[in-house]
Amino acid sequence: MRLDKWLWHARFFKTRTLASRYVEKSRCRIDGRAVEKPHATVAPGMVLTFALGPRVRVVRIVALGERRGPAPEARALYEEIDSP
Repeated sequence: MRLDKWLWHARFFKTRTLASRYVEKSRCRIDGRAVEKPHATVAPGMVLTFALGPRVRVVRIVALGERRGPAPEARALYEEIDSP
């Protein structure tokens, strides 16, 4: 699944366009590698690191999701990892 689409499904961004722009302008990391393309592929087990507001979020992808559902469904797509 595309990174921007997953970020939108997981409700980190209100629209997929915002998620896409964020990935292009801000550096996200997938398993420690910097990514600048919104079409980067993500899969369960990968670790995403990105700054969102004043926090740096470190999450492990648990599932991909088939739709952008309600918040409880979105939270089931990832698990938080404490940042070092």
